[in-house]
Amino acid sequence: MIVEKLQNDLKEAMKSKDAVRLRTIRSLRAAIMAKEIEMRSGGDASISNEDALSVLHKQAKQRRDSIEQFVAAGRDDLRKTEEEELAVIEAYLPKQLSEEEVRTAVKDIIEATGASGMQDMGKVMGQAMGRLKGLADGNLVQKAARELLAS
Repeated sequence: MIVEKLQNDLKEAMKSKDAVRLRTIRSLRAAIMAKEIEMRSGGDASISNEDALSVLHKQAKQRRDSIEQFVAAGRDDLRKTEEEELAVIEAYLPKQLSEEEVRTAVKDIIEATGASGMQDMGKVMGQAMGRLKGLADGNLVQKAARELLAS
């Protein structure tokens, strides 16, 4: 389970004095703990592996968004920090699909739903995000859906 893996990797990062991994893993554990507290009911505080993965995806997305903003602002020092943390987070996430694999999956969904144009975007995106959740970035899925529905 991811929570145990993070705990073990935290110990390893402390032993190896890897500041980036240590900082990032602590941040991830704090985010998971916050989600766990948010979900708490009747004193039970356990988080599923799926919920923990969801937190990691959210953290990765936050890093990507920050990188974009720092690049636009010309802050290479802050961009570098975010990129280092993103690399650590991505090591815990499942392998992401390539752009071509996403296009193929979206194309299959369009054919299955009988979507014929942009008016069917919601129907296609709903199914695509359900099928590709955690395997592809939502922006990439949306881009592929727009291009395929427009043509």
